[in-house]
Amino acid sequence: MGNFALAHNRIRFLVLAIAVVILLFGVRLVQVQAVQAGDYRLRAVNEMENTRSLPAPRGAITDMSGIAFARSVAATSIVVDQTQITNPARVANFVAPILGLSVSEVTASITGTRKWNMVYQNAKPATWQKLTAALATFNAQFPGMSPDRIIGFFPERGYIREYPSGSLIASLVGFVNHDGKGATGLESSMNSSIAGVDGKYSYANGYGAEIPGSQSEIIPAQAGTTVRLTVDRDIQWVASKAISDAVKASSAISGTVIVMDPKTGEILAHATAPTFDPNNTSKVSLIAMRNPSVQDIYEPGSTGKVMTIAAALEEKKITPETVFTIPYALKRSTKVFHDHEKHATQRLTSSGVLAVSSNTGAIQIGELLSHETLYNYLSKFGVGSKTGSGLPGESRGILPKVADWSGTTAPTVAFGQGYSLTAMQATSIFATIANNGMRVSPTVIAGTSDASGNFTPAPGRTSQRVISTETAQAMRIMMESVVSASGTAPTAAIAGYRVAGKTGTAMRIDDTCGCYRGYTASFIGFAPADKPAYVISVTIQDPKGLHWGGALGGPVFKKVMSFVLQSRHIPPTGTTVIPVALNEKALMAKKVADAKTTH
Repeated sequence: MGNFALAHNRIRFLVLAIAVVILLFGVRLVQVQAVQAGDYRLRAVNEMENTRSLPAPRGAITDMSGIAFARSVAATSIVVDQTQITNPARVANFVAPILGLSVSEVTASITGTRKWNMVYQNAKPATWQKLTAALATFNAQFPGMSPDRIIGFFPERGYIREYPSGSLIASLVGFVNHDGKGATGLESSMNSSIAGVDGKYSYANGYGAEIPGSQSEIIPAQAGTTVRLTVDRDIQWVASKAISDAVKASSAISGTVIVMDPKTGEILAHATAPTFDPNNTSKVSLIAMRNPSVQDIYEPGSTGKVMTIAAALEEKKITPETVFTIPYALKRSTKVFHDHEKHATQRLTSSGVLAVSSNTGAIQIGELLSHETLYNYLSKFGVGSKTGSGLPGESRGILPKVADWSGTTAPTVAFGQGYSLTAMQATSIFATIANNGMRVSPTVIAGTSDASGNFTPAPGRTSQRVISTETAQAMRIMMESVVSASGTAPTAAIAGYRVAGKTGTAMRIDDTCGCYRGYTASFIGFAPADKPAYVISVTIQDPKGLHWGGALGGPVFKKVMSFVLQSRHIPPTGTTVIPVALNEKALMAKKVADAKTTH
């Protein structure tokens, strides 16, 4: 009886122990399959699945009509799981001709123990299709598990940047680096908008390799913003060709042409020479990648005289026909200033001073203004401040404070030296005169389009009055004399149209020595002169031999402006050029003629 009771107790204990174990297993089962099911499922997925970035295409950069200057093109990178390549030499000999690579290149990329290695980065999708078709045909002759089959190649989707217009507008648009990020130009300054947002996809991980067909999109890639420029591709082409030819013919270091609508600030062409091909930047120097229109500064020379004369007109110190005695040379402080060509003492009007570009005449006009007044007008015209173009790397130029002026600064500034500006600033100055004294900040951006194609126009440009409408109109009449037979730029005249402008031939600062060496030749003008539609600036740096702004810049202006007027259907105004006396003799004759008409 006692043994039976002992056995019964043992059985009860054993059953209780088994029940406890079963209970623990049950609790654990509930914990695993219910409470922690998500965690374990995630761990299982992580064992088998990985995620990768899904590249987003960059937005395009287009001209005003939507024609692409820069665009993203689908590409397929071909990668390999080296552990699946059983005979690298045989595989390389088969694959290399299809990919257009050398056998040695392919052999090196497919040999090893890596689960992932790049074979061909950014291939055309057609290349991958050609490879898969060839492999399918080749493998069809072998059984499914045959070691003679070629396997282990996989595609990875991506994009490459393409620049259909090549070097046409490279300094403005820029290019992307090896990582697909904007390196220069608008590609850089607007990278955050153009780049878009990458997505994500998952794939099954088959022992370290991506299993084909297992890919599943998790987050779709969001395409970047497309940027529409104000640039007209046809005008850009003409401007680019014209400045390239001029730079080559004069053996100059560089040249720039800017075409601007003075009312809106829109840039229709932005041409530089020499330029580069953004499709192949491996051997392009850092200097060539610069945008000279906003990054390179220079002393404007005689084109700066328009600000001195406009300031004196605005301040009622002169009229277009105020007469001055103009010597060849004029001493101020410790320096003797002179005109570019030797001449006897002349009696020229303010208009005549501008027409023949007299330095000594400009000095005398500048002396009618206080230093502060002259400085303030240059500042209002935009010298010493950024134009607001938004272009990367834009320089403010250099305009010394009046407190830092020496005894020779004021006369030097009066005829356009002693301060520096960019080609974009110079264009804006003349656009201000063309736009009746209102300075409108320049822009190359017409607007943007999102991934769905919804276009958003760019905000309106800022504007500031610099001189009165009356002063601007008087300046335009005076500047027409520059393009006349008596002026310095008859080469800029266009048959049937009234053209106004100003030449510039300035001594050029050479950064290598910190001294004056060589010249900057320029011509900036607008047409029609009495109702300006467009402004064009031409700047040529360090031409060899002939270096006058009228001789070099005038013909480029004429070629580009003629095309602009025709392509934009701008008819001649049909008005008569108002004669303005350039010297005292002509002024007296004019007065006599007016007296006879009156009587």
